[in-house]
Amino acid sequence: MTRIGLVCEGGGMKCAYGAAILDKFLDDKITFDYCIGASAGSANLASYLAGQRGRNIRFYTKWIKNPEFFGKKSFLKTGDLFGLHYIYGTLTNSTGKDPINYQAIMDNPSEFELVATDAKTGKPVYFDKSVMKQDDYRAIMASSAIPAACHPIQIGKDRYYDGGVSDAIPCQRALDKGCDKLVVITSKPRDYVKEPEAHKKLYHALCAKYPATIKDLDRRHIMYKQEQDLMFDLEKKHKAFIFAPSEHLPMSTTSMDPKENEQLYSLGMYDYVKLNKAFQAFIEDAR
Repeated sequence: MTRIGLVCEGGGMKCAYGAAILDKFLDDKITFDYCIGASAGSANLASYLAGQRGRNIRFYTKWIKNPEFFGKKSFLKTGDLFGLHYIYGTLTNSTGKDPINYQAIMDNPSEFELVATDAKTGKPVYFDKSVMKQDDYRAIMASSAIPAACHPIQIGKDRYYDGGVSDAIPCQRALDKGCDKLVVITSKPRDYVKEPEAHKKLYHALCAKYPATIKDLDRRHIMYKQEQDLMFDLEKKHKAFIFAPSEHLPMSTTSMDPKENEQLYSLGMYDYVKLNKAFQAFIEDAR
């Protein structure tokens, strides 16, 4: 039987696009044998696997208004521009304002992995959902901890940064896990070309304890192009179906404008409807 995987790229607030696609999957009862996400893509997947339609978009439009989410207050309080412990702890825990259904994730038969980057080695690490415990979502925090903007997250004896640093579009991991066909949700348009990282002096200084992570950041644009090439090659071979923003919208990874993020979510809804016939054919053929 064909094993179908779902791959979700990260991209900060740009992942509002993927939040829409995942909500439509819930509407249409689309499930996958294996799911993997990097950075905000892993957080989006958690809500999808919990069956909580509409939860993700609240984090791009409602909760971003809180000063603990991103910015000066978060930085002064925690040393992190993104308040990861606030986002994936205070808000997400069972006593939070927007709790995730932990048990539903555990009960979901889909295999779930989250990509993080080992800060010391610079290698991708793939956490499965067994690492997550009720009200302990450090795996999501680790997958989303942008170097220089956030401290690395400690799990066990090791520390981890954002999964997008070492494996931004983890199609190869999905193939290695036995997937025959993939559905890929990107946060950038198909013609996106990643440039070398900006603020090189800053991250070289702030991540000085982790030279392997710095090396990853220096060559991140090269890794990203290689992973794009694999994704498009799989598409040509009819082994992948790609959802990518069909328009270039003027929002950034750190956009804290609810209207902009809502616009990107709406684009995801539009693209899903536009591509639905081809997507359904891909799924039916794979089944």
